[in-house]
Amino acid sequence: MANTIPGNTPPVPAPPGGAATASSSPVARALRLLRPSHSHTAYTATVLLMVSAVLSRFMGLVRVKYTTEVFGRGMEADALNAAFVLPDMISYFLVGGAASITFVTILTRYRDTGREAQGERSLSVILTTMALVLGSAILFAEIAAPWFVAAYYPRFDPGKAALCVRLTRILLPAQFCFFAGGVFGAVLLVRKQFYAQAVTPLIYNLGTIVGGVLLARHIGVSSLAIGTVAGAILGPFLINAAGAYKNGTRFTPILDWHDEGLREWVRLSVPLMVGVSLVTADNWIIAHFASATDGGVSIMTYAKQLFTAPMAVLAQAAGAASMPFFAKLWAQDKHYEFATEVADSVSRVAALGLLAASGMIALAPALVDLLLRGGRYTAADTAQTAIYFSLFSISLGLWSAQAIYARAFYAAGNTLAPMVAGTVITVISLPIYAALYRLQGTSGLAIASDIGIALQTLSLAFLLHQRRMVSLAGLDYRELGRCLTAGLVSATAVWLAVAGLGRFVPTHTRWMDAAILVTGSALWLLITGFVLQSLGSALPSVAGKRLGLR
Repeated sequence: MANTIPGNTPPVPAPPGGAATASSSPVARALRLLRPSHSHTAYTATVLLMVSAVLSRFMGLVRVKYTTEVFGRGMEADALNAAFVLPDMISYFLVGGAASITFVTILTRYRDTGREAQGERSLSVILTTMALVLGSAILFAEIAAPWFVAAYYPRFDPGKAALCVRLTRILLPAQFCFFAGGVFGAVLLVRKQFYAQAVTPLIYNLGTIVGGVLLARHIGVSSLAIGTVAGAILGPFLINAAGAYKNGTRFTPILDWHDEGLREWVRLSVPLMVGVSLVTADNWIIAHFASATDGGVSIMTYAKQLFTAPMAVLAQAAGAASMPFFAKLWAQDKHYEFATEVADSVSRVAALGLLAASGMIALAPALVDLLLRGGRYTAADTAQTAIYFSLFSISLGLWSAQAIYARAFYAAGNTLAPMVAGTVITVISLPIYAALYRLQGTSGLAIASDIGIALQTLSLAFLLHQRRMVSLAGLDYRELGRCLTAGLVSATAVWLAVAGLGRFVPTHTRWMDAAILVTGSALWLLITGFVLQSLGSALPSVAGKRLGLR
């Protein structure tokens, strides 16, 4: 279930090999990365998508803030958050939730063998076929929405259920935009052009916000659903389609059940369609159980959305940027380089995930209070959200690692193994969610989510190791240990400092929250950097060089 627009400065020609020259200014280098035709390296693509993810998630936080301010955690908010489940399921089970991932593998093979024209024809065949299949499914879901809501959210009262049905029907057509946009976006990813993937999430989030601002007074929470669909059309679909067209790709309606590319796409996608990954099902499971509590769906959704902001920066950006490079290495039979690159990527994002989680947990009360409190969202609501946010944050490093491991399988053209593993883990996790919900209420769902994603990550790592694709020995355990130690020390110190301050200033204001975040973040950075350097980590010096501080 991803920013900056160049100004009037003319593009700077790229030096040989696409590398920046020593004389290039930071502004010139940034503008070069933002050019649509720029062919990225794994590093520059990761930087671009991480910056994009930061801006996109910031806009996502604005969207969440607007929703909480106007609708709080009441009936309308619950109905809206619950309405996303059926459209997400349609997308996941019919297109595998990974149109661009599977198509990148196919187009990379066509491109590397000099058969780009055949790849373009297969694109048209797949889009035409899925327009019929997905369109029929969306139409059926529009009709069946009342029965789905009644079965999946049996404790919704009639008013909330009726509103959820209406919002679900509004959101359903957006799924075709995501699929078609993913296919067109794969054309750009194969050419290592990431600008569209960087911009589309911004437009998508902006659509929801603008829809609410313009229409909320007239049609209530339905305005957010309409804005979401508009954002899906303008962002994921049109930006990617325009980019593919500019690169010479032309779509022609073709039905050909014997097309080689269609058969390959079906082979790669069916396992993703048939199986269920906990990465996606986690939100569905939480929504089902939390619906038994008034406001439960909303407050858990908000906590998870806050958590996914840093997760997107670490996991999704790094994973999306790495995918074409993993696929190319595997296609060229460079299996050692493939294994090394995957292990290094996992080590980096997991280490950074451990560090980021420590700061997020230590500063969670002030952060959530500053971001969400206001309007119909009370201080009691933010305090509860902060607890769930902290619990979700424990598993940030695991979420980051599994995103890389999954893409290693996809790059190698193997979607069956992760599908089987994901389905087994999801089935095993269901009783864990149910048991912890009975014991701990909604907080138990967050704990179950952490346990489930730990099982998911370990299973993928073991399968890659067992198949001699990526060795577990290739991970940098020393650096992971240093980051875990630094995170524990800094989080404890910051938490104690914030708790001590709270005894003297028990009343939280926005200015107080902001002051806690600024001073707490500075203290966290100092302690983390000191501990890492004391333990012999290279991370502080590398970060300093990347930022131009050393």
